Amino acid sequence: MDVYVIVLFCLCGVLQAQETTDPISLDDCCKDGKDRGQESQDCTGLPLISESITCRIAQEQCCAAVLEDNSCTTGINMAKDQGSCDALLSSSTCETKTAKMCCECCLLGRATQERGLSCDLNLPVGYQCGQVSRACCVDRSPTTDGNSTEDGPPPSPEDQCKAAGCSQRCLNGACACFEGYKFKADGKTCEDINECLLGAHHCETGQRCINTMGSYRCQREASCGTGYELTDSNKCEDINECEIGSHNCGAGLECQNTVGSFRCRPRVQCGAGYIQDALGSCIDINECLSITGPCQPGQTCMNTVGSYTCQRNVVNCGRGYHLNAEGTRCVDTDECAGPDNTCDNHGCINLMGSYRCECRAGFMFNSITRGCEDINECRHYPGRLCAHKCENILGSYKCSCTTGFKLASDGRNCDDVNECEANPCSQECANVYGSYQCYCRRGYQLSDVDGITCEDIDECALPTGGHICSYRCHNTPGSFHCTCPVIGYTLAPNGRSCQDIDECVTGTHTCTEAESCFNVQGGYRCLNFECPVHYRRSGETRPRVDRADITRCVKSCQPNDISCILNPILTISHTAISLPTFREFTKPEEIVFLRSPTPSYLPHTDSMEIIYDILDGNVNNAFDIVKRLEHDMIVGVVRQVKPLVGSLSTVLKLAMNYVTNGVVSHRNIINVHIFVSEFWF
Repeated sequence: MDVYVIVLFCLCGVLQAQETTDPISLDDCCKDGKDRGQESQDCTGLPLISESITCRIAQEQCCAAVLEDNSCTTGINMAKDQGSCDALLSSSTCETKTAKMCCECCLLGRATQERGLSCDLNLPVGYQCGQVSRACCVDRSPTTDGNSTEDGPPPSPEDQCKAAGCSQRCLNGACACFEGYKFKADGKTCEDINECLLGAHHCETGQRCINTMGSYRCQREASCGTGYELTDSNKCEDINECEIGSHNCGAGLECQNTVGSFRCRPRVQCGAGYIQDALGSCIDINECLSITGPCQPGQTCMNTVGSYTCQRNVVNCGRGYHLNAEGTRCVDTDECAGPDNTCDNHGCINLMGSYRCECRAGFMFNSITRGCEDINECRHYPGRLCAHKCENILGSYKCSCTTGFKLASDGRNCDDVNECEANPCSQECANVYGSYQCYCRRGYQLSDVDGITCEDIDECALPTGGHICSYRCHNTPGSFHCTCPVIGYTLAPNGRSCQDIDECVTGTHTCTEAESCFNVQGGYRCLNFECPVHYRRSGETRPRVDRADITRCVKSCQPNDISCILNPILTISHTAISLPTFREFTKPEEIVFLRSPTPSYLPHTDSMEIIYDILDGNVNNAFDIVKRLEHDMIVGVVRQVKPLVGSLSTVLKLAMNYVTNGVVSHRNIINVHIFVSEFWF
């Protein structure tokens, strides 16, 4: 197939451009491969005619192109002769697959012609299949078939080119592309060949390939440098700055181009005695400054504009000398003998052509001003002359001290001043190094205003003042004292807490013999617990009742008193408790404990249960009762769950119910007499 031969020749051109040093040309390598392909040799194992890798590639590809072209021709001939491709189905070699593809694509083109369709198929088949199909379709069309029954003349190449629809040019009815272009997949449209990408360019080392439509160009990679420019022919040429006006020569200068640069030449040449500067200006030459003076010995050179003059020398004495009386020579001047007081009352020593001052202590000689200047000892010897502060004075220095110190007898060190000797504080004074500190006795504090006056501390007004005394706090100068309520309390030995007076112990109560005295916080109560009818007291009446004491009344019935016998209340008990008014009530307080053996320890108590209840006297629902088990004992715990503010008293009536099978078999009544003090202590 001619199309593949063209592709291979393009490849050969590319490879030939890459290897130009091989003595065997790529055309020879390709020809050898084609010859071996005609002999149906294995293209992957050809004997090499050159060691070049490029030559081997050309051999193999040209061989493969011939084999593929022969296989495709076999398939096309089978389609034309037999009208079937079945004979190619029995083998699976690469050549057979190519022949089968070309056979079937040819049948596709012939079928297209038979149906009267256009030979230019729009099916998305491969490029080679499309070319074979179109060729077989055109070959059988009435306009090209030699056996056509129509008597018209065969179509001319011009007609064939019009039918082909080529994008660039048409040769003998077939599409072709211009140089630098290649066919697209449709075989009609041409697209640019990127020689730079394929390596088919001839750019030299140091040049960069730039692709253009249908061709390419080589561009120098490195710049030409200052004074040069790159031309269209890819060469560096000198820039004539004088011609294009890019020079910077002044108005009095003329531009002269050089290779890669330019020079500024003066328009006017300077005469003798002048030198021309870079801007073309004429500058006078000072001939007197030349190494070899222009004047004779004994003469002085005087420069003039554009020239010089020589003058005879005149005696000129330098500093420290003067002409003698004859005016012939210079003699020393005695600066110390003059009336001008050269050294400002310091010692003066005359020297040949000069003098030197002998400065007093605290001064130093300045060789530039030639005078005595004060020495700043404080700056020259910092921290070594004075302990605290150093002040320079003319010819010496003076030491001084900071506040709180006084100058010592040596005039340099500083001693601490005892400010407390002057009694600056209102109470106590402590001398410290360089200062003093006032402090106060207990019960006083130092004033924030002056730092020396002591002010009384009002302990009762402090944030913790409410906790200093149990009851009342009274401030006194430098201290305080606590007091307690007038009745029922006395001040504790610590002077702050209030202790309850137990009137029942001291005998200061007013209870009768029939009453029992019960001490409460801040007072006492006279109690008389009488048993109701059908009950008798268990135990003796005591003159004094403690918190843990219980007065118990036991049921006592007559033999025939049925109503008394059926009464379920077995005992009625009385006890008393004193409570404070809690200042901070954060959790329940347990106040009474009612203990009883568990029902399992009681005889004849099948399924017995003890239930506790508050029957009366629960002020503001401040109390509740809970049941728990402790050491095989059932305990009913009475708790205060809300705060109560005294003074207040109530009788909390409690019931201990013994329940069997849901029925109260009997119960015990406990009357708790609660007295709440108005104080928290």
